Amino acid sequence: MSKIIVSETVSLDGFFEGPNKEINWHVVDEEFIKYAEDMLNSVKTILFGRLTYELMANYWQKDFVIKNDPIVAGKMNNLPKIVFSRTLSTVEWNNSRLVKEISAEEVSRAKQQSAGDMVILGSGILVSTLAKLGLIDEYRIIVTPVILGNGNPLFRDIDEKLTLKLLKARALKSGNVILYYQPDNK
Repeated sequence: MSKIIVSETVSLDGFFEGPNKEINWHVVDEEFIKYAEDMLNSVKTILFGRLTYELMANYWQKDFVIKNDPIVAGKMNNLPKIVFSRTLSTVEWNNSRLVKEISAEEVSRAKQQSAGDMVILGSGILVSTLAKLGLIDEYRIIVTPVILGNGNPLFRDIDEKLTLKLLKARALKSGNVILYYQPDNK
């Protein structure tokens, strides 16, 4: 069965986006891009919530993005995508499939049917919901050396402690640190 991996950039104070959903504080350099390429090469499906799906679809299909970042753009545009949304009626981005409800059954079925691992990018509500359901197999948290002071936390409405086991840590020259965690019960 495939794994669900969360790959998320957060500030030192735990926000995955600023108060206006901005991510211009991310530190992206060659090492970060190499991490993104390797991660996208290792998965077979991307999972999105509605808002992240709309933002990513708008960004990665632009000509200048495809020209400037052809490897990541190629993966983002061509990998199969599952979009969880109650409000969207269709999804137009290449290889996208719409799922109306986040349910343990639907996600478990997707894990069984996937040809390989799946990754969640952005999509804080989806991350929190799947974490509460115990369906995330690995967390790759990229801590960026910035304190935002305000923003949207990655984990919301988690009402029970989730214990994680550190698998490895990788410091990048930029100051980013990638922390690889697995739920302690896996």
